[in-house]
Amino acid sequence: MIEEGQGRHSRKPWRGDLTIATIAELAGVSPPTVSKVLNGRGGVGEQTRQRVEALLRDHGYRRRQTGGATLCIEVVFHQMLPSIAMEILRGVQEVAGTRDCTVGFTDVRQGILAGRPWVEPLLLRQPTAVITAFSLVTADHGRRLAAAGIPLVAIDPTGDLSPTPAVGANNWSGALAATRHLLDLGHRRIGVITGPVDDLTARARLDGFRAALDYAEVPLDEALERRGVFSFDDGRELGAQLLAQAVPPTAVVCGNDLQALGVYAAARASRLRIPEDLSVVGFDDIDQAAWLTPPLTTVRQPFGEIGATAARLALALADGGRMDQERYELGTTLVVRGSTAPPATR
Repeated sequence: MIEEGQGRHSRKPWRGDLTIATIAELAGVSPPTVSKVLNGRGGVGEQTRQRVEALLRDHGYRRRQTGGATLCIEVVFHQMLPSIAMEILRGVQEVAGTRDCTVGFTDVRQGILAGRPWVEPLLLRQPTAVITAFSLVTADHGRRLAAAGIPLVAIDPTGDLSPTPAVGANNWSGALAATRHLLDLGHRRIGVITGPVDDLTARARLDGFRAALDYAEVPLDEALERRGVFSFDDGRELGAQLLAQAVPPTAVVCGNDLQALGVYAAARASRLRIPEDLSVVGFDDIDQAAWLTPPLTTVRQPFGEIGATAARLALALADGGRMDQERYELGTTLVVRGSTAPPATR
């Protein structure tokens, strides 16, 4: 996935080996100012901070590990289901354990609601690497951490964070498989509920859905498409809109399992049976998917493997390795359960 860093004997001495004092001289500031930037402290003008960060990035600054220092990966979450978060952490821990590396995690939801920044506390704690698993991370966050010598790896970001590496599932092929499953059962009027239009994950799943219809030469009916957020409430509301049509869909592909749970509720309110009257497919395979009545057919994301891949990338980058690509996509699995069946004869 990445290339090993060059040995010290062959690397140019200025690349990654500059001291804080040298960076300060190049930036025309004092060493304490550079230290403040590295550690996310205040008291530095915005233009000065950006100039120092640019020098740190351009010269490949890496924070030196002191003797006996413990490696630490910090995983940052925001509004993620506990079951998914635990699977990601399990994967991170499996890799970190082989390096005697500790794993910490932070849920930044309360801080963000209160308007507090989330990067500055990380700069103060100075972890070896950071893995983010939430949608609010930006390319600027990656640049700020990189300037402090802290590599960032993002799990399924909603936008382009280049050059920050991203790890996720192959959303397009997962949605393609889900839709083909319904087509193979005989469904032709298939609704879809997806996420925000500017979310890369949501767009990939919608594109996979559309591609499956195109391959099967089934005309796309935009009246059967709904876009919202990945939540139970939107699944219920948008599912109710689809089911209220004069000719409702016989099946619905959902952007995630929470939306699918909402469609279950909408179907009950419309006195429709699953799967006799309506087939439903989710995405993620959260724990609750197997507990529903009937159990939910869904696309399983390998969250543990995603966490492990992110950890391998983070530690390799901390060691001075280089990426050979910016996005790493892992395969998904269609899990067929009781929520899908051939359409009823009408």
